[in-house]
Amino acid sequence: MAQNLATRGESEAQPGSFYDRIASLYNLTFKFNGYGRSLHQYLRTHPIPLSADAKILDAGCGTGLLTVALLKALDLPVRITAIDLSGSSIETARKAVEEKAGRADKVWFTQANVLALPFADNSFDFIVTSGVLEYVPLREGFGELSRVLKRGGYILHLPVRPSPVSKMLEVMFRFKAHHPREVAENTRRFFRVVKDYRFPPLHPIGWSKTAVLAQKK
Repeated sequence: MAQNLATRGESEAQPGSFYDRIASLYNLTFKFNGYGRSLHQYLRTHPIPLSADAKILDAGCGTGLLTVALLKALDLPVRITAIDLSGSSIETARKAVEEKAGRADKVWFTQANVLALPFADNSFDFIVTSGVLEYVPLREGFGELSRVLKRGGYILHLPVRPSPVSKMLEVMFRFKAHHPREVAENTRRFFRVVKDYRFPPLHPIGWSKTAVLAQKK
């Protein structure tokens, strides 16, 4: 496995080091909070515009929650590259894909920084990202994701929605939710918003997340 860790100063390496220490706890949290079921249902009821063998980037895969949901929801064969700054999280994600999705051969894991992705321009047909852009300046984060996405390709961003629940998560996981206006402005800087989705109130993920599907201009 290629191990590419791009850093831009000590401060940006801290989230990776932090998640290396709490990967097991982080993974345990998501096993019981219902986020995985909500993501799977969303992906099944809102089909992603993909063709067979599409190249997908999971930008900030964490312990594999979204990676597994993608594999379970997609009927077409795809090629997923999953990156994260935390090596421990990547190893946990790799095991989750093997155990829960049974399609480990379709996923390649690489340790990398979302602000300096080790991929050429226009490398991917589709990008998913959740829980990563809250750690970086939005303009720079979206700009780097746009760089590696093909023109006409899609990005699914699941930003943290400011709420009492997200305030608690900010303390637990040391991130800062961006204001929805800032998310919208920076999304539209690089992409055309196709759908801004609010999860049903009774879905656990709806307490803290929304889903924005956008297309590269």
